[in-house]
Amino acid sequence: MKRIPFFKMHGLGNDFVVLDARASLFPLDAAGVRALADRHTGIGCDQVIEMLPARNPAADFLMRIHNRDGSAAEACGNATRCLAYLRLREGGERSIAIETAAGLLFAEVEGEDRIAVDMGRAKTLWNEIPLARPSDTLSLDLVEGPLSAPCCTNIGNPHATFFVADAEAVDLASLGPALEHHPLFPERANIGVASVLEPGRIRLRVWERGAGLTRACGSAACAALVAANRRGLTGRRAAVALDGGSLEILWREDGHVVMTGPAALSFEGSFDPALLRREP
Repeated sequence: MKRIPFFKMHGLGNDFVVLDARASLFPLDAAGVRALADRHTGIGCDQVIEMLPARNPAADFLMRIHNRDGSAAEACGNATRCLAYLRLREGGERSIAIETAAGLLFAEVEGEDRIAVDMGRAKTLWNEIPLARPSDTLSLDLVEGPLSAPCCTNIGNPHATFFVADAEAVDLASLGPALEHHPLFPERANIGVASVLEPGRIRLRVWERGAGLTRACGSAACAALVAANRRGLTGRRAAVALDGGSLEILWREDGHVVMTGPAALSFEGSFDPALLRREP
């Protein structure tokens, strides 16, 4: 089999190996994802993203998201912007529709390298997150070390946002694994620690399900704004400052969340398909 091309991309430092499989499919299992994502023996990334032929006739292509541990993710805001950037650069359109496991996502150009994505309707019911039992998603009965009472949101995938006085002071690397795998979250959860700096600005750090500490997580930024608004801490629009930079988040009156931010192409390359069979 000939070498497989790839794009190395990132959104605010949340980095991806993007595989364009629209024209020709190739086998990619969990072991292959882990091999590609390994930063020492592979290419290195937070997630491996596939562009595949759309099944929905309304979509331009299908996006499939693989966390670096080999597990699947339903949504990824930063990856959505990156793939939208590739497709919009390729075709010259101003807007596209992307099929995902979380439904259709709509993206449009806001500037040379800025993409706005409608991430869909924010879900806040306990069984939509989902949680293991009926619970108050505005203030979940959950404590882990100094963190307590998160607000839970589904933005295509499950999020628990903890509000703290100083997000920088939280040892998220130690607390994240237990919270991600807490029995209350049957599908695991993305864990955010957020500080509201002012009504229009939130500081957010994220432990991403299946990827660990990440410099940015678009869906977590959306969840943080929704949670902050539900708590009465912000309006429906705010800048969310992550380790890698800021995203503009709007929770529209119709319940949809729009995320706007940059996408960047770092480089292009190719790899020997034997890498997909190499367990790191």
